[in-house]
Amino acid sequence: MSSSLDDYPLSLKTMYDIAEFILRAAKAVKAEQASKMISELENFYKNNRNGKVLVMGAGRSGLVGRAFAMRLLHLGFNSYVLGETIVPAIGKNDLVVAISGSGRTKLILTAAEAAKEAGAKLIAITSYYDSPLAKISDVLVEIPGRTKYSKNEDYFARQILGITEPLAPLGTLFEDTTQIFLDGIVAELMIRLKKTEEDLRLVHANIEL
Repeated sequence: MSSSLDDYPLSLKTMYDIAEFILRAAKAVKAEQASKMISELENFYKNNRNGKVLVMGAGRSGLVGRAFAMRLLHLGFNSYVLGETIVPAIGKNDLVVAISGSGRTKLILTAAEAAKEAGAKLIAITSYYDSPLAKISDVLVEIPGRTKYSKNEDYFARQILGITEPLAPLGTLFEDTTQIFLDGIVAELMIRLKKTEEDLRLVHANIEL
């Protein structure tokens, strides 16, 4: 850490540490995995405009997923978020994006398995290539995150037990890194789909709370 930050409060030092981690993670993410995800979304948009994209994640990963689903909507995709009351049936030729750092979160794994059984294609974003979620995926993107986690990996169980870690507790590094990664996916999709910021603005909600 730069000596110029020595007198900074811990909150700002933590911001710096997280930003440094994301920079290292950007170099660690496999370019071929990112390219495969982008191509999958591009082809889906161009060849399956009536198809549905369902984004799923638990807890904070779910919030990251919501932000990504919103951008997909702005780009012209029929995007939905698992857990909302307006989610339609998912079936053949649809696409699912599942976000889980451990790749073992029961809620997400069960939903992903159901989507696969219905004939949808699965993009998995996780830190573990050998996790159950990764193994059933059609497209895998490995996002570095926390390297040590509770023996009990289920999100809801960790919340109930109150298991935390200092500075960047639970899945903070994975969630923050995934958010930035997905923003990068959106940026490249804008170019590939020839979308301008004005195009996105026209689709943005014009009635807001």
